[in-house]
Amino acid sequence: MSEVHGRTTRLELDDQALREWEAVVLAAGPEGIVLDRSAFYPGGGGQPPDHGVLLWQGVQTRIAGVRKGDDLELIPVEGDPVPPVGTVVRGAVEDDRRTALMRTHSGLHLLCGVVFRDYGCLVTGGNMEPLTARMDFDLREVPPGFKQAVEDACNAEVEADRRIDVKTLPRAEAFEIPDIIRTATNLVPPEVQDVRIVDIVGLDTQADGGTHVGSTKQIGRIRVAKVENKGRGFRRIRLKIEE
Repeated sequence: MSEVHGRTTRLELDDQALREWEAVVLAAGPEGIVLDRSAFYPGGGGQPPDHGVLLWQGVQTRIAGVRKGDDLELIPVEGDPVPPVGTVVRGAVEDDRRTALMRTHSGLHLLCGVVFRDYGCLVTGGNMEPLTARMDFDLREVPPGFKQAVEDACNAEVEADRRIDVKTLPRAEAFEIPDIIRTATNLVPPEVQDVRIVDIVGLDTQADGGTHVGSTKQIGRIRVAKVENKGRGFRRIRLKIEE
């Protein structure tokens, strides 16, 4: 069953490869456009929102982002024409950006799995842009050779080509999975009764709402660019996903 936000059925969570689809405009104005169906990821969990276009009646409306409120509002580029309510449009997500973000997001989960497995550290924060990201860990002491060891371990998991599965479980069942929350605080709101799970099979299983590639091999080579001391025992790992 597809997830619905306000009046919009979210297509991207069921089909992460979907890039084009048809939809009907339910509300429209220069501040935002609401569709009945959308594959634009609205952002969350550190993953930025998608960019793309709406095509209608020979006209193009560029989409610069998504706003989450009572509805999912697609944000048009300032000055672009806005389709009237009732218009059938063809939506298209910018493929290069989305694919890069999927690779990056999966890379962060892989990093999280490696650091938790090898050092027992929980995540305290993170953020990403296409092919570049950071993740913060509660790591009191940095062992000798940590940076290279983490990079080598991550790339070994990339080469292992582990499958990345996505499923939704009832909240009670999801929270029976050991270490399902890899963050220092539980970020799943109590009102969420169906929890989306991203599983790098054999390495990392987490509650997560973002988009991901289908296997670790699809992430590409990971480079640990820098390890920073953020104070109070927190360490920031900056990574790059190689083209």
